[in-house]
Amino acid sequence: MKKIKVNENCIGCGACTAIAPDFFEFGDEGYAQPKEKEVEEITEDIKEAQEGCPTSAIEID
Repeated sequence: MKKIKVNENCIGCGACTAIAPDFFEFGDEGYAQPKEKEVEEITEDIKEAQEGCPTSAIEID
């Protein structure tokens, strides 16, 4: 399993939610968060969201 995390650098711009809406959503405070903290496979959408994040807030382990 791969872990997905959105760190404190998130500014809530919505790039990840637009690129990979199946995997990212906005939390109550207006910042992005993963819908699931662990996934079996890192899809192209997740990779694109990570690369498209302007603050490099998406971490994948």
